Amino acid sequence: MRIGVLTGGGDCPGLNAVIRAVVRKGIEVYGHEIIGFRDGWRGPMEGLVQPLGLADVDHILPLGGTILRTSRTNPYRNGGAEQVKRTLVEHGVDALIAIGGEDTLGVASRLSDDGIVVVGVPKTIDNDLSATDYTFGFDTAVHIATEAIDRLRTTAESHHRAAVVEVMGRNAGWIALHSGMAGGANVILMPEQPFAVDRVCKWVVRCLEREDAAIVVVAEGAVPEGGAELLTTAEVDAFGHKRLGGVGIWLADEIARRTGAESRAVVLGHIQRGGTPTAYDRVLATRFGIHAVDAVHEGEGGVMVALRGTDIVRVKLAEATAAVKTVPPQRHAEAEVFFG
Repeated sequence: MRIGVLTGGGDCPGLNAVIRAVVRKGIEVYGHEIIGFRDGWRGPMEGLVQPLGLADVDHILPLGGTILRTSRTNPYRNGGAEQVKRTLVEHGVDALIAIGGEDTLGVASRLSDDGIVVVGVPKTIDNDLSATDYTFGFDTAVHIATEAIDRLRTTAESHHRAAVVEVMGRNAGWIALHSGMAGGANVILMPEQPFAVDRVCKWVVRCLEREDAAIVVVAEGAVPEGGAELLTTAEVDAFGHKRLGGVGIWLADEIARRTGAESRAVVLGHIQRGGTPTAYDRVLATRFGIHAVDAVHEGEGGVMVALRGTDIVRVKLAEATAAVKTVPPQRHAEAEVFFG
């Protein structure tokens, strides 16, 4: 059997661990041939093929990013899906393992409906896929954001300042919630719940009055009451997503204007995606890769491997992409105990 592998959408730590597991088990246990498609869905659209042997994956476990590279290409625009199908036939690919988030797996689900054998692997630092308890990449992003919060606290305390930390999270505030709680943030703002600026300012003032640093963690998709998302550009990507960003800078300016306190903003941005994956993400990604190959070997397409408790299970791709997993109100309430 010849198995194709691709990584689509935003990069994240752990992608190479999946690729390594697919190649190692696919070749050494099952005797299959593995080929990689470069640059996400652009690879099968344009025939960008890369053989993957054991020597190609020997040392990639600790590497961030993806050796196959990636893109936000959507083959269901401009007839690209038909070219994907032709490329798979031309290269004798019997099944495809697609590693990605909501958009990449949405394409995988549609291709599965069109008769292609596809198995999905959930990847996103946002942890917003509802069919799995956790996605790899999330733990690393949280660790990076938490370290940044820890570092900002010392400088904010030294200067009696408020510090606003903008983290990623378009529709879900999981990174903000976990890094904010781990870093002892005084305020955590998420897309799930619009925030009142005056209330944020009261929490900040309360912190500064007791000579504590005021640390505000805000997800990029968070919005003020009666306001709208802040954008870095009016352009949208191939899946119709706007490029969010700027709420942290805007909020820091509002805090300074309304309270008179010095306020600084730090936008972590793609720092959260880069670098070496944590041990947890390496293990989870490896397990996902192993089970994805098992599904392909057993001839089961149209599924995604998912974490449920401590077990890896298979769920329908349609289920995996049906809804975004957002932070429930009770989790926000737990964090709010520590605000101010």
